[in-house]
Amino acid sequence: MIVELLERVEKQKKAGLPFAIYRKPKKAKVQVIFQKDNGLNYLTDFNESGFVFAPFDNQMPTVLLRPDAQFETEYPISNKKTGGFNTTVGGSDTHKKAHIDLVEKGIAAIKGTELKKVVLSRRLSTVCEKSATDLFRALLERYPNAFCYWWHHPKVGTWLGATPEILWESENKQFKTMSLAGTRVFIENQEPQWGTKELREQELVTDFIKTALAQKVTGLKIRPMENVRAGNLWHLRTKLSGRIKTGLNTIIEALHPTPAVCGMPKNLAKEFILSNEDYPREFYTGYLGELNFKSVRGRNTNRKNQENNAYKTVKSHTELYVNLRCMQLREAKVLVYVGGGITEASDPLSEWEETVAKSETILKVLHNE
Repeated sequence: MIVELLERVEKQKKAGLPFAIYRKPKKAKVQVIFQKDNGLNYLTDFNESGFVFAPFDNQMPTVLLRPDAQFETEYPISNKKTGGFNTTVGGSDTHKKAHIDLVEKGIAAIKGTELKKVVLSRRLSTVCEKSATDLFRALLERYPNAFCYWWHHPKVGTWLGATPEILWESENKQFKTMSLAGTRVFIENQEPQWGTKELREQELVTDFIKTALAQKVTGLKIRPMENVRAGNLWHLRTKLSGRIKTGLNTIIEALHPTPAVCGMPKNLAKEFILSNEDYPREFYTGYLGELNFKSVRGRNTNRKNQENNAYKTVKSHTELYVNLRCMQLREAKVLVYVGGGITEASDPLSEWEETVAKSETILKVLHNE
């Protein structure tokens, strides 16, 4: 039962110990891993096993939670519908002006340098009387198609989120990934209408992934672009798959941060972000998830044939998500992170409104809307 599992999580937190509790998209199972001590472990290579939590800045260390204990429980997917767009949430006039100024600065940089795209974000601070447990349950109820999580380490902090974007999924040598860009507010019974700006942005992200994976994978397949709904928003998505032929470390280093959360060229966009955003992103637009989780499967499903049952296969599974639509808890204060991709065709006011729409994912959970 979910109640008993969450009680275990609360005891782990009160004991000052790390954990990660999460549900994968469209799944009816909530999983949790506990680390038995409060040691702060960092990823040294991608041969380790555990739950990783990586920052936006790929020069900073990635936290690794050891799966010393693992539990899971069924949690039926809710059919609750999310509400519509609400322009009353999202930030003050001061925040609005600051973000519009930042977007204008980004557009000027794109026109005057080799920068093609840069993802610019902002951070909102609000108060919330809900417990982390209640917030996590609200995310589970409201966003069945997202990766919903609650992550805690006493030496790092507490984060929760509901992200629609997978960075990387692989089982042994087979992999899947996606490019996700473009944003339109969901309106009941209406398909999204995409403009040149969104289509170009999606093309840039897909081309980046293709280039980043070149020489590292074989049999790369790219599916047609499609619309995908995430809460009250539409996005453009392109799925890619194939077979790995190099180490996972070289692939993740090449992909992260992607143009969907950073820009292009990657290093130039990252430099602009770190120099011009007026707050540290920390783990926002980083990635998180299972790294090298092992599963054992028998080759024979006939229990009467015990000889064949002795032959089993061990599979290694990795599933990493981009940390979007997230919040950080700091005592009574909650920090909410939102952003959007900027190109030469961007309109600063529209970019502000896009961040307001994206902020709904978390703000509705915080304020019971």
